[in-house]
Amino acid sequence: MASNRHDLRDSKRLLTQFYPYFRPHRATMLLDLFCASLTTICDLVLPLIVRYITGAAQNGVTLMVSSVLKLGGVYVALRIIDTAANYYMQSIGHIMGSYIERDMRTDLFTHLQELSHAYYDHTKIGQLMSRMTTDLNDITEFAHHFPEELFICVIKIVVSFVILCGTNVPLTMLIFAMLPLMVYFSNIFSRRMRKSFKDSRHELGELNAQVEDSLSGIRVVKSFANEDLEEEKFEGNNQRFLSVKKGMYHNMAGFHSVTRLFDGIMYIIVVVLGAVYMIRGKIAAADLVAYLLYVTTLLASIRRMVEFMEMFQRGITGIERFTEVMDEPVTIHDAPDARPLQDVRGDIAFRDVSFAYEEGGKRVLSGITLDIPAGQNVAIVGPSGGGKTTLCSLIPRFYDVDGGAITIDGQDIRALTLKSLRSNIGMVQQDVYMFSGSIADNIEYGRPGASREEVIEAARRAGAHEFIMGLENGYDTHVGERGVRLSGGQKQRISIARVFLKDPPILILDEATSALDNESERLVQKSLEALMKGRTTFTIAHRLTTIRAADKIFVLTEDGIAEQGSHRQLMERDGVYAGLYRLYTTF
Repeated sequence: MASNRHDLRDSKRLLTQFYPYFRPHRATMLLDLFCASLTTICDLVLPLIVRYITGAAQNGVTLMVSSVLKLGGVYVALRIIDTAANYYMQSIGHIMGSYIERDMRTDLFTHLQELSHAYYDHTKIGQLMSRMTTDLNDITEFAHHFPEELFICVIKIVVSFVILCGTNVPLTMLIFAMLPLMVYFSNIFSRRMRKSFKDSRHELGELNAQVEDSLSGIRVVKSFANEDLEEEKFEGNNQRFLSVKKGMYHNMAGFHSVTRLFDGIMYIIVVVLGAVYMIRGKIAAADLVAYLLYVTTLLASIRRMVEFMEMFQRGITGIERFTEVMDEPVTIHDAPDARPLQDVRGDIAFRDVSFAYEEGGKRVLSGITLDIPAGQNVAIVGPSGGGKTTLCSLIPRFYDVDGGAITIDGQDIRALTLKSLRSNIGMVQQDVYMFSGSIADNIEYGRPGASREEVIEAARRAGAHEFIMGLENGYDTHVGERGVRLSGGQKQRISIARVFLKDPPILILDEATSALDNESERLVQKSLEALMKGRTTFTIAHRLTTIRAADKIFVLTEDGIAEQGSHRQLMERDGVYAGLYRLYTTF
C-alpha cells in the first residue's frame, strides 16, 4: 500500500510538471474528447438495434423492410460521423502531441545549453540523445492517446453499466465485483513495468553512448586494430539491453495475461448465468443478446483501459527522465542585477582564488593571486595536473570559483552577464571542434551574420586563406563531421580565423599548437602572434619554446604560483621553470 501511495504521489508530481506543456492545447484536447465521445455512439447504439430487431422477431411483431432500412440508415449516418470524428482524432490529435513534443524538446535543448561544464563532466551524450528522442516520442503518444482513450473507456463503462443494470442488476453487480481483483493484480505488473521501462531507457542510453564513442573514435580504433575490443564492448552493452528488455516483456506479458484471464472469467459468467436466467424466464432472449453485446463492449473497454496503463507507464517514465534533466540546477547564471561588460580594456586580476571540481573534494587551485595588465601576453606553465586549464576556464565562468574573486577592469565577473563576458573572450584550444558544414560556416561561427568578405578577411589574418582557396570548393568546401577532411594545422588556423572574426579583447590559448607537426606549428604560431597583438592573452603551453616571448610567465604547481617573471628572469633564477625548460629542450 505504501508503494502504491508513493507511485501515486510520484505520478501526480510528474503530471503536474507536464501540465504546463499541455495547457496551451486544452481547446484542441476538448474538441478531441468531443470527437471521442462521438466515436463511442456507434458501439453503444448497435446493441440497441440488435435487441429491437431480435425482440420484435421473438414476439412475433411484423418487421417492415422500411423500418429495418431506417435503422440501417441511422447506423450508417452514425458511422459517417464516427469516420469524421476519428479522422480529427488521428490527425489533429497526433499533431497536438507533436507540438507538445516540440516544445518539450526545445526547453530541454535550451536547458542543456545553460548547464555548466560540471554537468557534462559526468553525463554521457548518448544518454541525453535518448532523452531527447525516444523519451519525448513516448510522451507525445501519451499526451494524445491516454486522455482520449481514458475518456472513451469511462463513457462506455458508465453507459454500459447503466444499461446492464436496467437489464439484470445481480448479474451486473457480479461482473463489476470482479473489477477490483483485475485492477489489483494488473497494478502489481504495472509497477514492475514502470521500473522495467526506466531501466530499458537507461540501458538504451548507455548503448547509444557506447556507439557514439566508438564511431567518433573509429580512426583510433582502426589504427590500433581494436575492432574486436569495440565489438566486445558493444556486445556487452547490447546483451545488458537485451536482458532488461526481456524482463520488461515478461512484466508486459504478465500484465496482459492477467487482464485476459479476468476478461475470460467475466465473459463466461455472463454466458452461463445469463443462460440460467433466460431458462428461468428472468431475462428475455433479445435482452440477453443485447446484454452480451454490451458486456463485450464493457470488457473491451476495461481491457483497453488496462492495456493503456502500459502507455501511461511509458509516458510517465519519459516525463520522469525529462524532468530529471530539467530539474538539474543551472549553477552558473546571471545575477539578478548583472550588468553587461562594455568598453573592455582587458585588466584581469585573480584575488585569492580557490576551486575544487566537487564540493568537499580536493582543491585544484588554492589562494591564487595574479594581476595581468591590459594587453599583456602571459603564459601559464607547469607540470600536468597543476590546474593550468582550470585556471583559464574560470575566466569565462565555465566554472565558478569556490573562494576569492576574478575581476575584469575591476569588475567581478560574477556581476557581469554571461553573454557579454564570453563575447569578450576568445579561445583557441588544442582539440579544435569543427561543426558539420562548410569552412565559411565554421569561421562565421565566430560572429554569426558576418559577410563573406569579413569571413575571408579573418581567414587572411589567420593565414588560412591560401590553403582554403586551394580546396576544390574554396570557402564552400564541406569539412566533414568534426573536420575530418582537414589536417590538424588547417583546422587550427580555421579556429584562429573564427576568433579573428569575433575580435575579442581577451584571448585564451590552451595548448593551441601542442598536437601539430613542426611545419604546421610554425604556420599556426605565426597566426597566433598576429592574433595576440593588442589583446590580453593567456597562453597555456607544454612546448615551452613557444612562450619565450611572453611578457610574464606564471609557473603553476599543486602548491599554487611557484614562480613568475619573464623567460630570462626565470632561467636566471634556475628554479622550477628552468628545470622544466631544460627538460623540454633536452628532448
